[in-house]
Amino acid sequence: MEDPRAEMKDDETITRGTGNVFADLGYPDAEERQTKLHLAHAINGVIGRRGLTQAAAAEKLGVNQPKVSALANYKLEGFSVERLMTFLTALDQDVEIVIKKKPRSRASARISVIGA
Repeated sequence: MEDPRAEMKDDETITRGTGNVFADLGYPDAEERQTKLHLAHAINGVIGRRGLTQAAAAEKLGVNQPKVSALANYKLEGFSVERLMTFLTALDQDVEIVIKKKPRSRASARISVIGA
C-alpha cells in the first residue's frame, strides 16, 4: 500500500482544527452548536444505555416521539441548550456549569461540555 502522504504536493498545507468543527467551518454560532451536540450525545447515550424505546424516552422527556427521533438523528435546530439540559435532568443526570478564567495561552474563551 502506498503512503498517502506521497501524493501531497509541496504547496499543500495541513491546518490543525480548533477542536470545534463548527468554528472550523465558519458557523457564527459554533459554540452553541458544539454545546448542543455534546448535550445530545449525552442524552442519546443515556437512552441507549437504558435500552429505552423512542416512545419510552419521549414519555420520560415530556415530548412526542418525533422529537426524540430528531434528537437521535442529531437534528438539533428546534432544541435550545436549556431544553437539552432539562432532558438530561429528566433522565436523572446532573448537569454542572463551570465558569472559570481562560488560560492566557488560549486566544479565546470557549464553552465545553464534559458528558456522561
